[in-house]
Amino acid sequence: MEWLEYFFSELSDYLWGWPMILLLLGTHVYLTILLRVPQRKILTGIRLSVARDDDAKGDVSQFGALATALAGTIGTGNIVGVATAISLGGPGAVFWCWLTGVFGIATKYSEGLLAVKYRVQTSNGEMLGGPMYALEKGLKMKWMAVLFCIFTVFASLGLGNTVQANSITLLLNESWGISPYVSGIFVSVFLALVVVFGVKGIARVCITLVPMMAVFYVIGCLIILWINADYIWEALVLIVKSAFGARAAAGGFVGGSILMAARYGIARGLFSNESGLGSAPIVAAAAKTKNPVRQAIISSTGTFWDTVVICALTGIVLVSSVLAYPDIDYVQGGALTKAAFDKIPVIGPIILSVGITTFAFTTILGWSYYGEKAIEYLGGKRWMVVYRVFFIAISYLGAIVNLTLVWNLADCMNALMAIPNLLSLLLLSRVLVQETNAYLWSGKLDQAAEEDSQINHL
Repeated sequence: MEWLEYFFSELSDYLWGWPMILLLLGTHVYLTILLRVPQRKILTGIRLSVARDDDAKGDVSQFGALATALAGTIGTGNIVGVATAISLGGPGAVFWCWLTGVFGIATKYSEGLLAVKYRVQTSNGEMLGGPMYALEKGLKMKWMAVLFCIFTVFASLGLGNTVQANSITLLLNESWGISPYVSGIFVSVFLALVVVFGVKGIARVCITLVPMMAVFYVIGCLIILWINADYIWEALVLIVKSAFGARAAAGGFVGGSILMAARYGIARGLFSNESGLGSAPIVAAAAKTKNPVRQAIISSTGTFWDTVVICALTGIVLVSSVLAYPDIDYVQGGALTKAAFDKIPVIGPIILSVGITTFAFTTILGWSYYGEKAIEYLGGKRWMVVYRVFFIAISYLGAIVNLTLVWNLADCMNALMAIPNLLSLLLLSRVLVQETNAYLWSGKLDQAAEEDSQINHL
C-alpha cells in the first residue's frame, strides 16, 4: 500500500506539472476568446435549463441531463476537495480554483456542443455521445477515442466512485462513530438499487436530490459567513495575495509558491467542475434538445453553479474560519471542513454530513453512467452487467482504503482523461466557431437543427 501511495503521488505530481496546467487553463482562455466569451450567455443558459423541448429527440430532458451532470460534479470536490487544495496549496488555491471555473464555462460549453453535434442513435433509439464520438467521427481518431474510454472507465472507478465513497464513510465515522465497514455496505446497496434503472432512473434521482442539497449546503455556507463576517474581507485579500506566491502568516497559514497554489487550485477545480475532463458531455448527448448550441449553453451553467458559486463559497468559508479561529487545523482538509461547520450550533455537523453524503452519492450515480457508456463504446452492452457488479463492489473497497491513495489516483485519472478531450476541443475549434455563429450569435437558439446534421445513426 505504501508503494502504491508513493507511485501515484509521484505520477500525480508529474501529470499536474506546468505543461498540464498550461494546457488546461490555456484551453479555457483560448476557447473563451475564440467563441467571443460565451460566458455572457450564462443567464440564458439558466433560463433554458428549466425549459422543455419535448418534441426534440433524446433520452432525458435538458434539466435531467444538467442535473445528472451536476450530480457528477457537485460532490466532495466542492467541499473536501477545496479544503484539500487549501491545505496543500495555501489559500491562494481558492483563487485558481475559481478562475478555472470562470474560464472553464467556455470549455464546458464546447464539450456539450460537440457531444450533441456528433452523437449517434442506436437501433433502439438510445442516444450515445461524448468525446469518444467527437474523436472518432469529427477527427477520425478511433485510437484516441478508445484511449479516452479506457481512462474514463478507470476515472469512474477512482474519481467517481472510490473518492466519493471514501468521503462518505470517513465523515460518518468522524461525526457519528459509524464504522466504514457498515456505512460502506449501505452505500453499495443503495447504489445497486439505482444503477440498474439506467440513465432515466439516475436522472430522476438526481433531479430530486441535487437542487435540494445544493440549496441546503449554500444556506449553511451563508450562515458561517454571517458568523465570520468580520473576517470575510481579510479572507478575500489573503486568497488573492496568496494566489501569486505572497507569504501569508495570518491565521497560521504558510504561503506557498505560485506553482503550488495553481497546481492544487486548478487540479481541484477540474476535479470539482470537470470542465475539460470530458465526462459531462457524455450525458449532455442524451438530452432532448433542438440543436447542439442550445444544449451546450445549458451544459455550461453546470460549471457556473459548481465552481463560480459553490466552490467559491466553500473557499471563503474555510479561509475565513481559519482566520476567525486560529486553533483550527487547516493541514488536514477534512478536519478543516468539519471544524468550520461545527461553528454552526447544533445543525452544522448535520448540514455537512447530509451534504457530503448526498453530493458524494449522486456523484457516484453520475459516474456510473459515464463508465457504462465508455464500456459500451469499447465492447458493447455485453460487458455492462460485469461493469455494474464491479462498480458496486469497488464502492465498498473505496469506503475503507486510505484517503491519500484515493485522492492521488483520482488526480492521475483526471489528467489522463482530460488530455485527449482537450485535444479534440482544440482540433475541432473550427466546428465550434461555425455552430456558435450559426445558433448563438445569430439569435437562433430556438431553431431546430436538421436531423442529419444533429444525429448520426449506428
